[in-house]
Amino acid sequence: MKPNSSSLFDGVLARGEVAAAVGDEAWLTAMLQVESALAQVQAFSGLIPQADADAIAACARPEHFDAADLGARAEASGNPVVPLVETLRTLAGPAGPSVHLGATSQDVLDTAGMLVAAQALRPLLADLAACADQAARLAREHRDTRMIGRTLLRQAVPTTFGLKAAGWLGGLDAARRRLDQVRRERLAVQLGGAAGTLAPFGDDGPDLVEGLATILGLGEPVLPWHTERTRIADLAGALGAAAGIVAKVARDLTLMAQDEVDEAAGGSAAADRRDPVAAVCALGSAGSAPGLVASLLAAMAHEHERAAGAWHAEWRPLRELFVCTGSAASWLRTALERLLVHPDVMRGNLARRGRPAESPDAAGVLVDRALQAHAKGL
Repeated sequence: MKPNSSSLFDGVLARGEVAAAVGDEAWLTAMLQVESALAQVQAFSGLIPQADADAIAACARPEHFDAADLGARAEASGNPVVPLVETLRTLAGPAGPSVHLGATSQDVLDTAGMLVAAQALRPLLADLAACADQAARLAREHRDTRMIGRTLLRQAVPTTFGLKAAGWLGGLDAARRRLDQVRRERLAVQLGGAAGTLAPFGDDGPDLVEGLATILGLGEPVLPWHTERTRIADLAGALGAAAGIVAKVARDLTLMAQDEVDEAAGGSAAADRRDPVAAVCALGSAGSAPGLVASLLAAMAHEHERAAGAWHAEWRPLRELFVCTGSAASWLRTALERLLVHPDVMRGNLARRGRPAESPDAAGVLVDRALQAHAKGL
């Protein structure tokens, strides 16, 4: 079992495809992709023989490695890249000296982290897109469904359920746009050598960075970012915002499902249950996100050219932030897909409050604007 995995709790708190996308095997695969790609660009530049690069690529396969073993051996060096490189050099035989040539462990692990993030964002963005589509459907279907507006948890002037769903839609679309922007613009390779100077590669350094970025499908940074961690901060902030809007929608769903309100029901993974189980689990999953974002922001103060501990402090919070945000989005997707809306109860609650029956001014227009914006896509 992975050290940060729990068979007892993962069914609730690590639901969906994102958890596997940031698991040990995903990180191992990504680190090996980096080592193989580094060898290929160095061979192209003439720094190592092409035969060595081919031998390294043939050996850099996950089935030749054991993530638990690498984790145990990492105790000696302080990171799992060192034992991975040791094993890869042994497997590569005569090509061993060409493995990891000139790179530092952080080059490999940071770049691997960007690859893992790129993979994990795909199912997360898909779940958020599905949630947004469901919110758009609800907004469209209930454009003029009148209900009580609530402020400070008290009844206020009338609104429509369509406008409430449009509000969910706007937040979900905004979170998707921000995550997609981070995916496209902020996920970059890391290559700088021990002190971020590219000194081990001579004049070929900038070309190696460009080639590595091209092979791996990541961005090319202007400079190595060993201790300039705004990329991690941007990713953390975008994930935290996504978890936050998921939690807002889920909170509304749980409040609307209260017996004394009963304006919506269901959202359980089991179709025959009326309890808002999926919304509750979305809230539970999203609840860890703010603390994890704070941990990643607190770790930004890296010392000089290489950090003494702050880099290590990022590893687990980043993985767990992906897991909890992905789980929350997966649960909310289920909640919205299975939601049972009670327009008659909404109208009844409004009538008992003695509020006017007419639709609020401009509510429908606002819904239409939200739907038009959603239709334009990311």
